[in-house]
Amino acid sequence: MRELLINLTMREVKGRYKRTALGNLWSLINPIATMVVYTVVFGVFMRVEIEPSRTGLHVFALWLMCALIPWTFFSAALMTGLNSIVANANLVKKVFFPREVLVASSVFALDVTTAIELGVLVVALTLFGQMLLPWLPMVVVLLILLTAMALGFALMLSVANVYFRDTEHFVAILLQIWLYATPIIYPLSLVRRAEGDLNGWLAQHGLSFPLVAFWELNPMLHFTQAFRAVLYEETWPSQTDMIWCVSSAAIVLFIGWRVFRRFEPRMAEEL
Repeated sequence: MRELLINLTMREVKGRYKRTALGNLWSLINPIATMVVYTVVFGVFMRVEIEPSRTGLHVFALWLMCALIPWTFFSAALMTGLNSIVANANLVKKVFFPREVLVASSVFALDVTTAIELGVLVVALTLFGQMLLPWLPMVVVLLILLTAMALGFALMLSVANVYFRDTEHFVAILLQIWLYATPIIYPLSLVRRAEGDLNGWLAQHGLSFPLVAFWELNPMLHFTQAFRAVLYEETWPSQTDMIWCVSSAAIVLFIGWRVFRRFEPRMAEEL
């Protein structure tokens, strides 16, 4: 099974940009283009304010990429993972093998491109004076945890996509909402400010709403804060963020694996 997983992962890596003129350079061009758009819109036109890091770094584009790269990996892992079974329907119907390998290989292939993107980001941060070498092992740990959570979601969604082909379109919409519900292109301080304004209005009616606490139920908020803490702040993630990252990865992966194993026997006939 391990050899099959490695071979399928390498197939995904090699086939992702096959027959394109720029090849794997697209793994760098895509996030850079997204960074430029968000930086211009939110950093220049809308003037989103971010606080300088404890090391004195104050660059919106780098602050953005510290969270945008993990998010891009997560969203891509969900979209490719949910399609992995349907895209390999002929293989699933003809050959018996652990079908979860198809989902895992699609997610692990994205780890390769994400590692390249993070490597470029580390170089850029180093040029701006960050000393990230001691923090790289923690970046690897966070990427492993994020991969585990993404794989858990991808396993569940791949099952749903076999039975309900509308799943892909619903997830695409959900990811757009999820992106803006996560403090990636804006700081969490804006949510705290919005909570104050909201509760100021609700207080007139004797009500209140814990907006920040509600926002913090989002596991990707804690992952993005953890990556920013390590890469941008050069400090350890908070205990709360690490508890969320570890527990989210473990719980979602376990549930995803159980759901997948429950429905795997009928996949071939459903396809």
